[in-house]
Amino acid sequence: MSIKYKRVLLKLSGESLAGVNKIGIDFDVVREICKSIKCCVEKGVQIGIVVGGGNFWRGRSSGGMDRTCADHVGMIATVMNSLIISEILEEMGVSSSVQTSINMQPIAKYYSKKSAVECLNNGEVVIFGGGTGSPFFSTDTAASLRASEIKADIVLKATMVDGVYECDPKLNPNCIKYDRLSFSEILEKDLRVMDGTAILMCKENNMPIKVFNIDKPENIVKAISGEPIGTLVNN
Repeated sequence: MSIKYKRVLLKLSGESLAGVNKIGIDFDVVREICKSIKCCVEKGVQIGIVVGGGNFWRGRSSGGMDRTCADHVGMIATVMNSLIISEILEEMGVSSSVQTSINMQPIAKYYSKKSAVECLNNGEVVIFGGGTGSPFFSTDTAASLRASEIKADIVLKATMVDGVYECDPKLNPNCIKYDRLSFSEILEKDLRVMDGTAILMCKENNMPIKVFNIDKPENIVKAISGEPIGTLVNN
């Protein structure tokens, strides 16, 4: 199987690591995801990963906590997930580097673009923890930012549905799925692909997004091969 994208930014939700429990870590699920990542690495793909922290912490459910503090807790949750993914990749013989937007040495490296690109060029999977390092920004925005910084070919957004729909397919079984959309259409239709800041950043940097279902981890391999799965968003 040939590859279409040489360098990608894989965006994983925290919930995707939790399996059916929707909270915490399902190590069997994470191992299946990591197997697909390993397969991509073996094909010569350079992979950066941004992962959310919703399986450990949802800031919106923080009981009235100050938003800045709640977001800081969320950043730590993303680092927890990053370390777990890194450890499982290492167990599988895949070199990885966790780099955080907040200085957390010796737990992880402090992020720099130069270091991240060097690691990618050396065949390491780079896992970006801590979001953007600032409150009020989502991990979707962090994914768009890191993808632009490392000059990825595409953002692969792994979700719990198989693409972008005109409405919630769980509520409306007749909801239309889009195979392809422009950034302008995403914004005009107010489709919940990523938050607006992330979409605008990808639009301005001509960074395409592929949205697909992570329930089947092999879809990661299909996505980097350019197979027509999910929804492609570009200019």
